Amino acid sequence: MKKTQDMKRNLTMVMDFYELTMSNGYFLDQDMNTRVAFDVFYRKNPDSGGFAIFTGLEQIVDYIMNLHFDDEDIEYLRSQNLFAEEFLQYLRDFHFKGDVYAFPEGTIMYPNEPILTVVAPLIDAQLVETAILLQVNHQSLIATKTRRIVKAAAGRAVSDFGARRAHNMDAAVYGARAAYIGGAGSTATVLSGQMFGMPISGTMAHSFVMFYENEYEAFKKYAETYPDATVLLVDTYDVLKSGIPNAIRIAKEVLEPKGKRLKGIRIDSGDLAYLTKKTRKMLDQAGLNDCKIIISNSLDEFTITSILQQGGCVDSFGVGERLITAKSEPVFGAVYKISAVEETPGNFVPRIKISENVEKITNPGLKKVYRIINEEGRAIADLIAKSDENVDMCEPFRYVDPTQPWKNRYFTGCSAVELQQLIIKDGDLVYELPELDDIAAYVKRQLSEEIWEEEQRFEYPHIHYLDMTPDYYEMKMQLLNDLSVKE
Repeated sequence: MKKTQDMKRNLTMVMDFYELTMSNGYFLDQDMNTRVAFDVFYRKNPDSGGFAIFTGLEQIVDYIMNLHFDDEDIEYLRSQNLFAEEFLQYLRDFHFKGDVYAFPEGTIMYPNEPILTVVAPLIDAQLVETAILLQVNHQSLIATKTRRIVKAAAGRAVSDFGARRAHNMDAAVYGARAAYIGGAGSTATVLSGQMFGMPISGTMAHSFVMFYENEYEAFKKYAETYPDATVLLVDTYDVLKSGIPNAIRIAKEVLEPKGKRLKGIRIDSGDLAYLTKKTRKMLDQAGLNDCKIIISNSLDEFTITSILQQGGCVDSFGVGERLITAKSEPVFGAVYKISAVEETPGNFVPRIKISENVEKITNPGLKKVYRIINEEGRAIADLIAKSDENVDMCEPFRYVDPTQPWKNRYFTGCSAVELQQLIIKDGDLVYELPELDDIAAYVKRQLSEEIWEEEQRFEYPHIHYLDMTPDYYEMKMQLLNDLSVKE
């Protein structure tokens, strides 16, 4: 029997089948209480950018805290004729019993550092893999793409118009949330506004104009209905010959006699740089200097940059499909890899994955991640340390650049901020999740005060350093040497 979807739907079964087959094997081998550590990290920034934005933590917490198997879930798994009945009974009473550490949501992040770590009994850690990754991969991608678009807009407003081109309803709703974290000021997706308290925006479609006998009548009906918020879509027929002249008539004949002003016009097609320049001139000549020009239609950071470089007169951008799908690079690529196994109480032994592809060799063991801040308040590197190390910046601190380990390097006059925080302890939430506006403000603050402008450029950005303490580096090299000897 299929589940019906409602606002209280149980998403526990959003997992890859192999998570269940592996867990059944662990259960039968009586390994399910062995504690392990898994790290979430990614290998490259989307669009060859200089950074990404960690997003989706709130939904990860919600999934983990509500993870349970309903009777219909158990019956469905039983029908697969693969699982031991004792394992199915174990799942019936299952609840997550582990710990979760993570960057605060909205943290600027970089490749190959653990942005989230699960330390939990083996089955607990295995079952949450897919849900964690899909939230990180989707929302981090959209937030990062949006930030690029917002940067290109150079202080002009950006609104998410993407719902109808998103990959499904959840992608629209949570994509809008991620876009807001990335810097979009509003969304056209009503449910996102309702769920997350985001500003919503929108006026009319071409169908509204086409329904009425002529463009002027359509504009007049709209202005009479919304005299305090009249924004007119002017490209249904001809922007310069009818759309703008009719909008000006509405301003003069309908709104101004009521003491109201035309708030804006929107153009959704054509040569947007050319049309906005002509439109601005026509509006100004009519005394509508305060009327905003909004554009939409397949925009992204590259088209916006081009339009503005050509002198386009734009006050606001409605960005749809290329934002909500991150069209230029629609895969984020975060992974979930085991990094340590508790072999005796409190003794976690590092695990490392090796590969002929050097970039796929993992960073092993329980670890901490620090952001190194210089005296000017700028982040000059991130630093990986063993979990039991004392990183003391009071004196010049030696570190290892993994790409040049033969050099002696030091941080001087710096401070170290530990990035991962304890979110869930023994299955209980111990962290206060921030409000959405606070997350968005946190992103903005980091990018304006802490993250170098050179890392934020679109082309050939500065590569943020991910360094290691000497002790951590030596531990990793020893593991690699041990494995090569065994082979």
